[in-house]
Formats: sequence, structure tokens, C-alpha cells
Amino acid sequence: MSDRDTIFALSSGRPPAAIAVIRITGPRARFAIETLCGRVPAPRRASLARLRDPASEQVIDEALVLWLPGPRTEIGEDMAELHLHGGRAVIAGTLATLGRLDGFRPAEPGEFTRRAFENGKLDLTAVEGLADLIYAETEAQRRQAYRQLKGMLGARAESWRERLIAALALVEARIDFADDVPDDLIGRALDTASLLRQEIRVVLADDRRGERLRDGSVVAIAGPPNVGKSSLLNRIARRDAAIVSPHAGTTRDIIEVHLDLEGYPVTLLDTAGIRPAEDPVEREGVRRARERAEAADLVLWMVDASGTNHRDSLCEPSGGGSAPVWMVRNKIDLIDSASKCEAASRSDDDGMRSYSISALTGVGIDELVSSLAIHARESFELPEPALVTRERHRNALRETTEALDRALREGVAGREDIVAEELRLAGRALGRLTGRVDVENILDVIFRDFCIGK
Repeated sequence: MSDRDTIFALSSGRPPAAIAVIRITGPRARFAIETLCGRVPAPRRASLARLRDPASEQVIDEALVLWLPGPRTEIGEDMAELHLHGGRAVIAGTLATLGRLDGFRPAEPGEFTRRAFENGKLDLTAVEGLADLIYAETEAQRRQAYRQLKGMLGARAESWRERLIAALALVEARIDFADDVPDDLIGRALDTASLLRQEIRVVLADDRRGERLRDGSVVAIAGPPNVGKSSLLNRIARRDAAIVSPHAGTTRDIIEVHLDLEGYPVTLLDTAGIRPAEDPVEREGVRRARERAEAADLVLWMVDASGTNHRDSLCEPSGGGSAPVWMVRNKIDLIDSASKCEAASRSDDDGMRSYSISALTGVGIDELVSSLAIHARESFELPEPALVTRERHRNALRETTEALDRALREGVAGREDIVAEELRLAGRALGRLTGRVDVENILDVIFRDFCIGK
């Protein structure tokens, strides 16, 4: 019998709940069922059984029990599931009983999934897709995470790796059996390398949309003090996320609100008013406001429609950034009808998109939010779904193309042994992407964000 620990954990939500699911996996999973239930049900069939504490013989609960013998399980080893009533005492009693069994211990965060990876049931990109699926907050994030879980990137990377291995075999055959193989083997291998390099470059030329979808589009509300930035944030968020005051300079730090706009994630930032400041705290807030606006995907530059245009200040929040800037003229409820029509129809000389709103009454807010949703959709959508969803993926693919670049250069120079080495390096980079080689140092980083019981 394997000396590996048998692990267990509550895999359902926080109690109390209607049902609680406790998962068990490892070489003694069958023993756990025998000990608590007195029998082992038929494989893969739910069976009602009384759970007893073997020390006291007292009944803990009646539960549905599943026995899932390995290796035909999602983890690749023996598993069991106990579907209990979801009270705190029931769960605590069951977990305590399992913890007293020899060879059993509570699972660590992500340990069930880590074992599935180690047993070859998931590659590393699928593991990351599973993590993203658990934490997905919008429909678009869910779709992207599910595609990764089902192997969209992993399958493509494995296909590329197989083609690289075939190309490497041609080069090594030419090196080892130069007198017995055709002269065009190196050329055929380099043709494969060139095609692979182009395919991977196309995948990388996606404007980082996969990573941005995971994190959400960032929209910064910026502008002079006391123009209604916090009021706009609260109006869009439909709650009092930011303090609203008639006194200028109320907002000192960045306030974030996470939104789901028609299935797309958007993080809305309320920033400090942009103005010369003597107070060191406000001055730091202005510095942070400019910094976040420069890094945002979109800047909403707010002005008071009843006051000056503040056009000369537009360069201040977005000076170093490349994000588009939309003009938002607030407080149109404070101006007369003629001025209101003028504000609504006014167009800036440079064609900047502009909106006239009242954060107090809600006039114009629906149009602005609709435009934000459209902007988010256009920011994330591609003719094909993004394959790359993490910086780790991008780095591995970039290393692959760099090795292919070197292989092609050395091939032109006739250095066949160096071509072989560069193709090996390219294949190794793809292997790290899926977790086939050399990934022990990143496993802890990936699994530390998993919840216990998954």
C-alpha cells in the first residue's frame, strides 16, 4: 500500500447549509467508509448510510455515501464523498472522526487539484483554468476560464510540442546518420520551426486581452475637485461606495468598485481631484490619481457643466498613458434649458467622446453606462477567444519563439548541433507551460490561491 497520506476536507460552502460535502482521497479512502459506515457501497452509486464515530459508536448523521475507486476518478486515485446535513456540529464531528484515523490528515489548499495534476488528470493550464473558474465573477470570465479548464491552450501547446519533437528528430537524424538520410531533413525541420514561430506569434499578438479579462478593464474617473466624481461612482455602483461632500478634496485615496457590465468585468476608480495641493496627504492623493489614470484602460474626465471646460487640464491625468479619454460634463441639473441643450450637443475640436449627465438626478447615466459596457466588450472580444490568460503563459510562449528564432538563424549558418539544442529549449519552454517539465518551483505559487477542499 502507498505510504501517501489520505486527505479529507469540506468541499462545499460555509455552514450552516442544507447539504455539506466532505471529500476523501488517498490509499485509505475505502477504509474511511468501512470505518464510518460499516460497509462499502457499490462503486459510483450513492448509498444512504449511518455515519458512526468508531470510538464511541454514536451516530453522527445519516448521509449519502459515494465510493469512487481509482484510477478512474477526477484525481486519479481512490476517492470517497460524504453528503451530510450541513450543520456545524455534524460537519465538525465527521471531520474530527476522520482526523483520528491512522494515516489521515486535513487537506491543504488546492491539494485535491494538485494530486490530479501529479496523477496526469490535468495539465498546468487546466489547473489555472479551474482556479479562474472558481473566482470568475462575470459571464465572460466564466467562459474564458472554462475554455482553459477544457484544454484550449494546453491542447494547442501539446500539439506544438509534438511538432517540435518531430522537427528535432529530423535534425538529430541528420547529425547522427549524415550519410544515410536525405540532405533536405534540416530544411524540413526549419520549415516546421518557422511555421510554429508564426503561429505562436499570432497567439501572442492579442493585446493581452486574456490577462485583462481575468483582471477586468480599469476605468478611472478623474478631474478637478468637487465636480461629482464620487457621486458618479456611487450612482453607477448603486451604493454609497465613496464619501460625497460639498467640500473640495474629500477623496484622498483611490476607491475601487468592481462591476459586471453585460457580462464583462470593469473596475471603476474614484480618484482624488487634480489640483495643486499644499496638504501633503492631498498631494499624495493627487499623485496616485495621476498614476492610476495613466495606467487605466479608459479615463472619464469629469468637469462641472455649469462652470469652465477645464480643457487645459486634460493632459494632467493621462499625460503618460495611452488610454482614451471621455469628457463627462456633470451637474447639468444646475444649468438652464438652453445651456443644457448646448452642453448636450457640444463637440470637442479633437472629436473626443463626451457625455452630459447629472450624478444627482441620474440624467444621462444610463447612456454612459451602456457606452462603458460596449467599450468593455470591444476591449475583450477577438475573432477567436484569447489563448493566453496569464503572464506565465506569455513568458513561456515568448521563450519558445526566441529559441525558434535562434534555431532558424543557426540553421542558415549551417550549425546543425546548435539548431538541435535550440529546438530542445523551445520544446522545454512549451513543456513548462503545460507542466510536463521543470515546474516544481511554481506549483506552490499556483496552488496557494486555491481554497481548501478543491
